[in-house]
This record gives sequence, structure tokens and C-alpha cells, in this order.
Amino acid sequence: MTQHSARLGTVQETLLIPLYGRAVENRKQDAALRDPRAEEIVASIDYDFTRFDNLPSLIGSVLRTSLFDRWVADFLATHPTGTVVEIGTGLNTRYDRVGNGRARWFDLDLPDVIELRRAFFEDTPRRTMIAASVTDRTWTEAVASQAEGPYFFAAEAVLPYLEDSEVRHVVDLLANRFPGSLLALDTAGPGIIDTQDQHDALSKVDARMRWACADPAELTSWHPGPQLLASHTLTSLPPAMHTELPTPYQEMLADLATQQLAQVEEYRLNLVQLT
Repeated sequence: MTQHSARLGTVQETLLIPLYGRAVENRKQDAALRDPRAEEIVASIDYDFTRFDNLPSLIGSVLRTSLFDRWVADFLATHPTGTVVEIGTGLNTRYDRVGNGRARWFDLDLPDVIELRRAFFEDTPRRTMIAASVTDRTWTEAVASQAEGPYFFAAEAVLPYLEDSEVRHVVDLLANRFPGSLLALDTAGPGIIDTQDQHDALSKVDARMRWACADPAELTSWHPGPQLLASHTLTSLPPAMHTELPTPYQEMLADLATQQLAQVEEYRLNLVQLT
């Protein structure tokens, strides 16, 4: 089997954490998410994934991905020929899980990530990789010129690594160029930012989150008209999703809810409409 070197930047290295989380999850008999492709990719990358073994945050990353999957699937059920943009796509395989073959799909990430991604994925008439920073206006023009709306932007485990001013810039870019679009994003509160040196996964890499968001509702004040459609912690997932989780996960989340841990309650998964 060909081994690919993960020569990635500091923040970009974090994409390997959710990749490994999905690979580990796929091996379980009763899994919250199936991703056989993740297992194949992990086996093909020359990287010491064992540093992430048995970390609770792997399960958290799987649950986050599963919720984002649901939001994208709901969007495509209503807009089957719409456009999905994965911001900071990493080595995500969401297209394989929820793509309908009719929507237009873009995978956006920095050049070193896209170079690695091309070892495992190819562009197709309906799916295109774009090598650019999310803060670069040019990628929005590329998307708008190639695909019509409505648009769904999935920014999973991306924006917390930017500065506050950069996040505001990205939200402005999307709101101005794609009014009415949906944006799924995760946010981390100040308590998480202040203690990330002790985080089970981030302590294993050099990257650190920089944007502290105490209340996702603040996004609605950044630009006229945005609406916060949903905001969940891992212990307050949508009921329909929670009931479909394996029983051990339901029990684990119930236990976490009683503990009221800042690391859990300050981390939120959000859906915003940029009207």
C-alpha cells in the first residue's frame, strides 16, 4: 500500500484528529457513524495516529460530524440541486455519506491540505476542490461563478482556529456574496480556549484555537439580518439524533450532562442563516 506523508501546517494537522475518529468509529460493531473510507485513508498516511488512541474527544468529533451530516442532508432534501461548500474540508468524506449526485459540491482548504487530499479524491463534474484560505475573497467568486444557490457552507473545526477579526471577515464574505445561505459552524467558549493546553487531543499537537465565542448568538449582531437557527452542545443534541445513537453513547452523554463540564457546555454546534 502506498504511504502518503502528512506534510501539513500546524493548524492543518488537526484535520487528522476527526479523520482518525471516524476510522476508529467505523471499526465498532454499533457505531454512531460509518466511514470505511476513513479507515482506508488512515492506513495510507504515514503518521503516528496512536497518539490519539482512547481520547474522549474522538467521540465528540464523530458526533459533531454526524450532526453536520444531518444538516447537510436536510438542506439537500429541500434543495436537491443546491450547492454545498466544505470550508476547511480536510480529509472529510461527507460527500460519500450524504451527497445525492445532483448537488454541486466544493471542497475548500489550504494548498497543502488539497495536495494531500488529491491523493485520495478526484474532481468530478459535480465536485471540485479549491486550494485557498477561507479568508481569501477569490474562492467565493469561483464558487459563485460555477454554481447557483441556494448554498450551504459547512465549517467544521475551522473557524475557532482563526482570530476574531478573521471570523468576522469570513462571515461578512459569506453574507455579502451569498445572502440567504446556511452556515454550520462550531464555537468554543473562553473556558475551552484558556484550558486547551490540557485538552486530550489538542495537547498532542501544536495548533491552538484563538477565537473565543461565549455565545453563538453574537454572530447575529455582526451583520444585518443573520438568524441563529440551532445551537447544540454535545449533551443537548437534537432529539431525533440522540434517539438514534448507540445506547452506550446515550448513557455517556447523560452522565456528561450531570457534570456540567465547561469543556462540554462551552462547545457548541451551530446553524446560522445569513439573511
